[in-house]
Amino acid sequence: MDIIGAQLVNGVSYGLLLFIVTCGLSLVFGILGVLNLAHGSLYMFGAYIGYSLTVTYTQSFWLALFIAPVVVALLALVVERTLLRPTYHLGHLSQVLLTFGLAYVLHDIAKLIWGSNVLSITVPTILTGSVSIFGQTFPVYRLVIIFVGSALALSLWLIQDKTRWGAIIRAGLSDKEMIGALGINIKLVFTIVFVFGGLLAGFGGVVAAPILGIYPGMEFQTLILALVVLVIGGLGSITGTLVASVLVGTVETFSRFIFPEFSMFLIFGLMAIVLVFRPNGLLGKKVA
Repeated sequence: MDIIGAQLVNGVSYGLLLFIVTCGLSLVFGILGVLNLAHGSLYMFGAYIGYSLTVTYTQSFWLALFIAPVVVALLALVVERTLLRPTYHLGHLSQVLLTFGLAYVLHDIAKLIWGSNVLSITVPTILTGSVSIFGQTFPVYRLVIIFVGSALALSLWLIQDKTRWGAIIRAGLSDKEMIGALGINIKLVFTIVFVFGGLLAGFGGVVAAPILGIYPGMEFQTLILALVVLVIGGLGSITGTLVASVLVGTVETFSRFIFPEFSMFLIFGLMAIVLVFRPNGLLGKKVA
């Protein structure tokens, strides 16, 4: 039982880490309807910039946690204004081709700047301790991730469902012309949401780096898991993204412990089962 409890804590921690990484894509894809397959690249740049700040420049994890997401948000702003905005009226195929190609460009830029070595970020001393749960020792940093992920999920849910901004965003996706007729600059709203999604991606990159590491190709592995989480949870639902993240994290943790060779097979099998019985995802919006 102690081992099961320990794996459960690990699974929840990993699941909330997935949520931190995925929630920005959930906002952009699920709420704005924009297919940004370069989201994993924004996450990667957040991790690499955080590494440079903690190792070369500021030597401070806290400053990296603040500065790196802001830099990534500025990169997202440039991408949205110069590349993505002209594709809004062209449909998803153009967005997929554009952002997928952009992901490869950003991959080469990152490899040129930081090289091909596996890197990592060292967490502050205050977060390097450990505690005992279910007779097992857990790093304090993993428990902090559980707290941060839960707080972030609650904050995003409140913004999306309980604020005027959330209502404007949801209404803008359903009827852009009507929102424009009410005097709201929907293009500005979409830009703000996209930039906020980039900010969350950069934040996730810094937070995840001490656990998952930093290496070439990390953005594509992250993107695949993020898309699986979105499909299982359902588009347009922060709650669905949270539930799916914890579910995927728990299933992968237990499968790697019991059947390490079939861990990814079980994840995609879970996605297939959800698609068969719940085509819109566990908590996704129904699509006409």
